[in-house]
Amino acid sequence: MADEEATSIWMQPEGHERSGPGRRPGYSREQITRTAVRIADAEGVEAATMRRIAGELGTGAMSLYRYVPRRDDLFDLMIDLAMSEIELPDGPSGDWRGDLTLLARQTRAAGLRHPWLIALLTSRPTLGPHLLRVHEFALSAFNGTGLDIDDITGFAGMLNDYVHSAIRREIGWLEEARRTGLDPERWKRDYMGPYVRQVVESGAFPLFNRSVLDSRTAHLAPEERFRHGLDRILDAIAALIPSLRPR
Repeated sequence: MADEEATSIWMQPEGHERSGPGRRPGYSREQITRTAVRIADAEGVEAATMRRIAGELGTGAMSLYRYVPRRDDLFDLMIDLAMSEIELPDGPSGDWRGDLTLLARQTRAAGLRHPWLIALLTSRPTLGPHLLRVHEFALSAFNGTGLDIDDITGFAGMLNDYVHSAIRREIGWLEEARRTGLDPERWKRDYMGPYVRQVVESGAFPLFNRSVLDSRTAHLAPEERFRHGLDRILDAIAALIPSLRPR
C-alpha cells in the first residue's frame, strides 16, 4: 500500500466509470482538476478540497478518489493544467534571448491568473507533461550556444528563480492591496510613505535613500519592472555564452 501511495500520478492509469441508468455519472481527472483550479483561483488553494470539489460536481468525495487518489496528486494535476496555458512554439526559434523572454512573460501571465501556482510549484518537485514541455523549451533555447549541459540547466534554473520570485512579490502586493483596500501606489504613499520619509530625513541609511529618491526602476509599472529585471538576468547569461564573448 505504501508503494502505491508513493507512485506518481503520471504513472497511474486513469480509472473510468461508466454512466448509465441507475448509475452515478462518471468523471475524469481533467474535470476534477478544472474544478479544483476554479476554486483555488477564487478562494485559495486551501479551499480546493476533495469534499468541496465533490460538492461542486454534485457527488460524494469518496467517489473522486478513484480518479485522484491523494491530495498531492491533485496538486500535481493542478500545476500541470495551469502550465498547459503557457503558449510556446513547437521548438526554439534560434533566438535564445527572444525564446526565453517569451517563456518568462508567459509564465508571469499564468502565475498572475492563478495566484496559488508559483507557491505550489516551488514547494514540491513535480514533472507533469506540460511542465516537462515548458522545461524542455527552456533548455532547448540554449542549444547551439556552446554551453555544456550543466550551464544550460543552471542558467534555466537561474531564470526560473528570477521569474518565480518576481511573480510571488507581485502577487504579494496585489494580495496586500485587496486586504487593505488600497492599491499598491496608495499603500506606498499613505501607509508606508510617512515612515519612509522619516527614515530618509534621518540620513542613517544613505544607500536606501538613493534607492528611494534616485531609483528609476522603483517607480516602473509591474510589467516594466519585471522586464527590466529579466533583461538584466539575460544580460548576465549572455556574458557567459562562449559564442557571444568578445574575441
